[in-house]
Amino acid sequence: MTPTELEQKSIEYRKKILKYIKQAKAGHTGGSLSCIDILNVLYNEVMNVGPDNFDSPDRDRYVQSKGHSVEALYVVLADQGFFPETDLETLCQYKSHYVGHPTRKVNGIEQNTGALGHGLAISAGMALAAKMDKKSYRVFTLLGDGELAEGSNWEAAMMIAHYKLDNLTAIVDRNMLQITDRTHNVLNTEPLEEKFKAFGWQVKEVNGHDFAGLTKVLKQGAFETGKPNLVIANTIKGKGISFMEDVLKWHHGVPDDEHYKQAQQELLDQELLFKAK
Repeated sequence: MTPTELEQKSIEYRKKILKYIKQAKAGHTGGSLSCIDILNVLYNEVMNVGPDNFDSPDRDRYVQSKGHSVEALYVVLADQGFFPETDLETLCQYKSHYVGHPTRKVNGIEQNTGALGHGLAISAGMALAAKMDKKSYRVFTLLGDGELAEGSNWEAAMMIAHYKLDNLTAIVDRNMLQITDRTHNVLNTEPLEEKFKAFGWQVKEVNGHDFAGLTKVLKQGAFETGKPNLVIANTIKGKGISFMEDVLKWHHGVPDDEHYKQAQQELLDQELLFKAK
């Protein structure tokens, strides 16, 4: 897909994220909107994984460590054909498998996540298994910048570098906000690049909403042989909706009727701009 086609697809994904969060009356709106472009590129341009090969030991693996933004993952997996999109009508309903964090009861999800700080360690095990089994699959994991306050991430980062897991790429959705405040006010983990480099990683920084830039860096493979890869994706929480962008309350805010109508109109306007070009 071209960057323009990816951008158009992200508009559709954003419409669906808002639709299902609104229907469920629950969800993590801001973080799902900040990371959806990353997931779009991973599933449509980079990873070798889909419904037809999800049982294959050679598939690429994706672990969403920031599991609270599962709505973004659900809409992408539905688009990929892992399950009918109509399943998402049951989001957060009684007895539905489509709950507020990833669960392996949903087809296409590798691991249960949501207890922050666990996804990187899980991904480390997958990447180490690939090395031991001489498999060429890649492992990707998405972390929140607020999640990096969890010490388990740094234990995993040290172990991953020790075992030279250059088949693992961690992506930080760096939107600079978490549930209560700016990340640097809650617990400052900057400078991320220097810290991960000190742990033995190779680091690249990219605009997390630049489809060409994301595709280039995520397709690259190992940035340097023998070193794990970190992509710092600079994003905007609530990206794509003017009144949600970089606004704290939309971390898990659910749009009311008026906000929902306005948000969908903004996305429709973005679609019409593409058609007019």
